[in-house]
Amino acid sequence: MKGLRSLVVAWLFVFFLATGALAGTNLNTASAAELELLPGIGPKTAQAIVEYRKAHGPFKSIDELLKVKGIGSKKLEKIRPLVTVED
Repeated sequence: MKGLRSLVVAWLFVFFLATGALAGTNLNTASAAELELLPGIGPKTAQAIVEYRKAHGPFKSIDELLKVKGIGSKKLEKIRPLVTVED
């Protein structure tokens, strides 16, 4: 079942990337489910992003993601072109 879930998430990622829908995932408004569509972001990391946002307020920059548990410099560089930090 986990393999099927991974396949579905991968397909959705390719679909949304191809349509440009992921090009503007707003870190300040995206749900955990929306964040999971980003490459390398699973349920725990997506929830950690949402919890960080609740505790510290809106993200002021994409680099602030480095303060979220589960986000390192490599993962950040993968998702940087796919996220924004708009109010």
